[in-house]
Amino acid sequence: MTRTVICRKYKQELEGLVTPPLPGPKGLALYEDVSQKAWKAWLEHQTMLINEKQLSLMDMTARAYLNEQMDKFLSGDDYDQADGYVAPADKS
Repeated sequence: MTRTVICRKYKQELEGLVTPPLPGPKGLALYEDVSQKAWKAWLEHQTMLINEKQLSLMDMTARAYLNEQMDKFLSGDDYDQADGYVAPADKS
């Protein structure tokens, strides 16, 4: 049986993460109230931010920025979009 959570982003009961996505207390908090659907959406958005804003994950400022954006994204707050980003056409 799959584990379900009340997702903080989508405000509904959805399938939960299999394991905490990050180490420590933050990872456990995400495990408790973030769905697989929300986490997948965040990973896609994070990738877009890294690519479009040309962020280096070696830069602690960029990592702090992504952490802040993750919190906003998963909590339903306003979060940054990449300027001029156009999503690729659906290939299905």
